[in-house]
Amino acid sequence: MPAISFLECSRCAKHVSADTPQTVCPACAGALYVRYDSDSLKQTAVRPDGNATQSMWRYASVLPEVEPVTLGEGWTPMLHSRRHENLWIKEEAANPTGTFKARGLAMAVTMAKHYGLEKLAAPSAGNAAGALAAYAAAAGIEAHIFMPRDVPMANYLEGVAYGAHVTLVDGLISDCARMVAERKDKEGWFDISTLKEPFRVEGKKTMGYELVEQLGWTYPDAVFYPTGGGVGLIGMWKAFEEMEQLGWVAPGRRPKMIAVQASGCAPVARAYREGASVSKMFENAATFAAGLRVPKPYGDSIILDIVRKSEGTVIDIPDDRILESLLDWSRNEGLLLCPEGATATAAYDQLIADGFLTPKDRVVIFNTGAGLKYVDTLAEAMHLTRTPEKEYPERVPVGGIITPQ
Repeated sequence: MPAISFLECSRCAKHVSADTPQTVCPACAGALYVRYDSDSLKQTAVRPDGNATQSMWRYASVLPEVEPVTLGEGWTPMLHSRRHENLWIKEEAANPTGTFKARGLAMAVTMAKHYGLEKLAAPSAGNAAGALAAYAAAAGIEAHIFMPRDVPMANYLEGVAYGAHVTLVDGLISDCARMVAERKDKEGWFDISTLKEPFRVEGKKTMGYELVEQLGWTYPDAVFYPTGGGVGLIGMWKAFEEMEQLGWVAPGRRPKMIAVQASGCAPVARAYREGASVSKMFENAATFAAGLRVPKPYGDSIILDIVRKSEGTVIDIPDDRILESLLDWSRNEGLLLCPEGATATAAYDQLIADGFLTPKDRVVIFNTGAGLKYVDTLAEAMHLTRTPEKEYPERVPVGGIITPQ
């Protein structure tokens, strides 16, 4: 495992020491990236083979030198579509706590334990809360979580069951983030919000390493990524850069990165259409794809830059078409996608129809979580209720030869 050389600001390129815990760049508040000595990395990094551990720690030689707090995250299946010859689903539901959030929080909590931090706090649209609670419990660290009151019940249950301090907020994730920011200094919390510490990106970058390895160390033509905070998309782009430096990936054009949002909360899609470099706060955000209900991502400028550099696009899908695609994949592929994943499958259909992609293009779609974590919200969207119990007539005692008096 490599030692960290320094942390680098994604905005101003300032170098910051990793010897002590860091949040964002002290000069401009930009997100910090972990950087290793490239010459040393080329000598020590080992491309994993079939004997490597089947978790994200198979890429330990390109992750920080630290003892992992692990629950077996990563190395999720790459499922070939039954109907589309060149389409694969990266099934992140196989992670601990049932979502891709396990990767980033495993790495962030690992580093928190390494630094000796005792109290962690984060706002969450739902799934990050469950992952933080689980890994904090495994590490023996106190977790403080703020979530919108209307998150799927599974997310709230997870936080409570794992022993985290959970606060439900009448508002959106942006309101939760404000509460963390206002209280963290007084309460002694270390804020591990999306892109406000450098290690969730390191965990999420393993998705990029995995999809390339599972495709025989070659790039697909496009990657569809449900984008709320966008850390996974940012992490994968970092992984592609590192793999190219190490010579691990076959030469060729990087994938087109397709950021996917719900129309009820589409700040990045709107900014992309307007040619803007940053997004504006998306007012009155509303979608049943809870993980996409992020009205202004902290890393919006990074996401937009990556999409444009990759010659990709940003697309938003309305809730009715998200549900339609979710049911289509359930009934025809045997996969109960999460609403965020179904947003991406619906986007794939649209971009094929629009001619942006062709059926011959090799495409990877990320299903970021298990559909079963959304039972309550899916049932509501499907107008599904339980059939009332059958009513039987009242029993009247009858005396006679057979029945007792």
